[in-house]
Amino acid sequence: MNVLRNKVSLIGRLGAAPEVVTFESGRTLTRFSIATNESYKNKEGEWQEKTQWHNLTIWGKQAESAAKVLDKGQEIIAEGKLVNSQYETKEGEKRYSTSIEVNDFLILSPKPEHA
Repeated sequence: MNVLRNKVSLIGRLGAAPEVVTFESGRTLTRFSIATNESYKNKEGEWQEKTQWHNLTIWGKQAESAAKVLDKGQEIIAEGKLVNSQYETKEGEKRYSTSIEVNDFLILSPKPEHA
């Protein structure tokens, strides 16, 4: 019998430097977004490019490592699982979000040199 899995693999570029949060318990969370691009031809036969942004999170020791080695503009491969969340705004409206909880990543390009 096949096992059904929640697994995501993306290659993209970081849109900003990662944000690190350390909780009172000492546990660390690192958040960042990456952009992926897709090229396709429209009805007129012209090439179009579509960019999508993905929110990623990493927990624990790997989060600390990611915060040290990742920076805006770097290209990475990230693997993890989709996590759906629900929360309520101050006005009482329900909101939903989807992120990728990363369990492994690989850097494809070095940190850019900032001028």
